[in-house]
Amino acid sequence: MASLPDSSTLTPSRKPLHKRLFSGLFATPLNAVLTALVVWMLLMMVPAAVEWLLLDATFSAGTAAQCRESTGACWAFIAHKHRLILFGIYPFDEQWRPMLASLILIVLVVCTCVRRFWRLWLAAVWVTALFCAGVLMWGGVLGLTPVENRLWGGLPLTLMLATFGVAGAFPLGILLALGRRSELPAVKSLCVVYIELIRGVPLISLLFMSSVMLPLFLPEGVTIDKLLRAQIAIVLFAAAYVAETVRGGLQAIPKGQYEGAASLGLTYWQSMGSVILPQALRVVTGPLVGIFISLFKDTSLVMIIGIFDLTQATKAAIADPQWQGFSTEAYLFIAAIYFVFCYAMSRYSRVLERTA
Repeated sequence: MASLPDSSTLTPSRKPLHKRLFSGLFATPLNAVLTALVVWMLLMMVPAAVEWLLLDATFSAGTAAQCRESTGACWAFIAHKHRLILFGIYPFDEQWRPMLASLILIVLVVCTCVRRFWRLWLAAVWVTALFCAGVLMWGGVLGLTPVENRLWGGLPLTLMLATFGVAGAFPLGILLALGRRSELPAVKSLCVVYIELIRGVPLISLLFMSSVMLPLFLPEGVTIDKLLRAQIAIVLFAAAYVAETVRGGLQAIPKGQYEGAASLGLTYWQSMGSVILPQALRVVTGPLVGIFISLFKDTSLVMIIGIFDLTQATKAAIADPQWQGFSTEAYLFIAAIYFVFCYAMSRYSRVLERTA
């Protein structure tokens, strides 16, 4: 009868769970001290957080005074102000339109993430969906009340800035990466100057320039909408980072792939589109998604130029004299919104890396 192997001879992956945990958390004296410190912090923080967030929280209250009588969180504030936070100062009776436009954008992005939908007709779906979202937001047709974009705000505006930012920055970044690796000196120099200049300044400076300085350089009588100027600044900023990431992917491709594409008689654009770029983008999928996550969060910076995004709408809700003092609940609410979208993108990047 065969004897069972001694536990000391088991590989780490086959060791019992409790032994793996012990060896990982208490392998050295320093690890033991750090583990004890983390456990102590969790024991101090988690019960108090659960008590404040849930056990002592107020979920329904008619007035702020009723919330202040409780020692926990006032989620009734979110119940009263969620429409202002999510949709900004968009006309109250018309807020079903930005909600529907947001759903269209979310469904569009989700469908784009499904690989079996990566067909030529997807471009037509994008154009149609964006047109429908624009009609819903602007109105003026089909009996919809016209709404100026200065009244747009909240989550729909954040989603639009992020969606159009990604859609514009990705192809522009690829072109800049190819231009930086071009053998044409003029094209390469222009791309290098653009990438290094944009990456050398913060996004907030580009937003200020697009809002304050750009109108000074336009011909008299020519104006560009403030929201469009902010969108262009976001696209230009993100494209520079996408370009450098894609360039890293292109450099990671073995030289034999370029030579193999040339031996098949493929032109430059055919070899890039069919052989080189698909491999390069597969290599840098994770960093690209990281850029898009940062872009989604950086849309909150448009509040500094007076655009009523999700963060600015939250500040307006907090400013209500009757409901002052609940800023923690408000920022936790929008933090949860940002986390849901960013975590979904992060998980999708992991799936894409495994299946690519």
